[in-house]
Amino acid sequence: MVFRLSSHAREEMDRRSISLTLLESVMANPQQIVVERENLKAYQSVVSVEEKGPFLLRIIVNDAVEPAMVVTAYKTSKISKYWRAL
Repeated sequence: MVFRLSSHAREEMDRRSISLTLLESVMANPQQIVVERENLKAYQSVVSVEEKGPFLLRIIVNDAVEPAMVVTAYKTSKISKYWRAL
């Protein structure tokens, strides 16, 4: 998927130690895409980094624009809160 990063997304990725490589990996092959509201979707996958346990990486994307815009990204240990049963 072709996308661009908002300045807010770049700042939050830096602050939250989310690498561009990890973000690109999830954007290319998300385990789930969840509709959040209006034009926003969460591209999300359960990932592990180094010796830390699994966490959910959620990338909030406006894919109604061309190219898609990554609005923000964050990781959470509250996987069950955001994971949707299919």
